[in-house]
Amino acid sequence: MSGHSTSQQQTTVRESVFDLFRAFGTTTIFRYVLALQEMVAVGMADGYAQATRNAALVNLHSATGLGHSLGAVFTAYKNQASLVIIAGQQARSILPYEPFLFAERAAEFPRPYVKWSVEPARAEDVPAAIARAYYTAMQPPRDPLSSQFRSTTGTGDATRSSRAGLARSCAETRSRSPRWPRR
Repeated sequence: MSGHSTSQQQTTVRESVFDLFRAFGTTTIFRYVLALQEMVAVGMADGYAQATRNAALVNLHSATGLGHSLGAVFTAYKNQASLVIIAGQQARSILPYEPFLFAERAAEFPRPYVKWSVEPARAEDVPAAIARAYYTAMQPPRDPLSSQFRSTTGTGDATRSSRAGLARSCAETRSRSPRWPRR
């Protein structure tokens, strides 16, 4: 019985992330598969973020997709558009083989045209990283951010996130209001 009550407090990482999107008022995810090319997806998200004054969410394909989009990321940076950019990354298990679409230092790849970039080490760190990216993107000056996520194939703890921990992380990130230097 106690195991059942614990599972009610736990939710999957996917569920936590979609809860965040709903809380942020995110109604559109700009994806490379819809735009047919990453640069187009970022360009659409840039315009959307400027029009709505809310951070736009962009989903790109791995390091190569992020590379294809860098011209549009630069434009969003100059426009001070709030974007949360999510790009995939290869599974850790195949990194020793230097897979074709991976980035060796993924979090550094989009710099200096993003305000903050991270590659969460564990699946359960993803919701907090997205929350921090959103709240940081919304702080002046509004600029793009990037998060790189590896594919995960685990279950149980590797795909679970504590709602209490996520809420605490969001509150801490929201309460910090760093002054970003103007360009």
